[in-house]
Amino acid sequence: MNERLSETANRLIAGERLREADFRLLAAVPDKETGERLRAAAVAARERVYGRDVYVRGLIEISNHCKNNCLYCGIRRDNRALERYRLTPGEILSCADEGYRLGFRTFVLQGGEDGYYTDKLLCDLIFRLKSRYPDCAVTLSLGERTDESYRLLFAAGADRYLLRHETADAAHYARLHPGEMSFENRMRCLYTLRVIGYQVGAGFMVGSPFQTAGTLAKDLYFIQEFSPDMCGIGPFLPHRETPFAAYPAGSLRLTLHLLSVIRLIQPNVLLPATTALATADPRGREKGILAGANVVMPNLSPVKVRKQYELYDNKACTGEESAQCKNCLSQRVASVGYRIVTDRGDVKK
Repeated sequence: MNERLSETANRLIAGERLREADFRLLAAVPDKETGERLRAAAVAARERVYGRDVYVRGLIEISNHCKNNCLYCGIRRDNRALERYRLTPGEILSCADEGYRLGFRTFVLQGGEDGYYTDKLLCDLIFRLKSRYPDCAVTLSLGERTDESYRLLFAAGADRYLLRHETADAAHYARLHPGEMSFENRMRCLYTLRVIGYQVGAGFMVGSPFQTAGTLAKDLYFIQEFSPDMCGIGPFLPHRETPFAAYPAGSLRLTLHLLSVIRLIQPNVLLPATTALATADPRGREKGILAGANVVMPNLSPVKVRKQYELYDNKACTGEESAQCKNCLSQRVASVGYRIVTDRGDVKK
């Protein structure tokens, strides 16, 4: 056993703040004994804060149009093979109606950076959602917008905003994105969202092209310093119509290990067992929960468009009706000793 790694793991489990160099030691799959110790400690930390409850979010993928050309993403601007779609406000509200009937109390509106969804359209939609379902939370995941846009959407009733930082290393960020996108603006958006008052989510891909132990250490250090309310991570999964089509997928084992590390960095974080995990492994979500995750996000989008919101190849759960998807997840969560709860699922401070 690596003594430095073991000592660093002990400090993390004890709740100490770590340096970036410490996180470099934790940015790889550890030996079996250390890995199990971290996993068990992460599960215990999660249960101290959230018990055995798993929060469920209703995901509505509102559009696969995107002005950006990120090198890893299947809905990138230059993917000419993709059939594009947009949901109307009426269609989005219908998805929420179905979700509410099924017990969802958080709706996540996710999409590419699509200029069709103006501030006026989104503010009206959010206001209608919150008026219809005042006991529900609305989460947005719509990319980089202006400070004024973020303020207007928050004033209209949006509660949370998910904006994966993708990587906390500026040079690595530049290798994953086109020149018109900047690491500095992505970080500025995250800090602006925090100041406005949103519950803020960040996150990164595990095993993305050009990623190193050093870049992962920066990600973990950023999570410690920024303390997001939510953190979404999943393995990098290539898409056939992107410049990274031939790159290998990220490691499931490393992703599960990093879920445990993030739970120990911030015991109260809302940590999803993502669709990418389920795509990488048929029991990926269950394994994520057993590593410290406490959120699942079944899809409420119309079945007819789910295959078109393809960020990576072979995305899981594209053919199930909403009720089937929720019931399947409930059974999967129960199979590992946890339970899905009908709750807004706000972060516990």
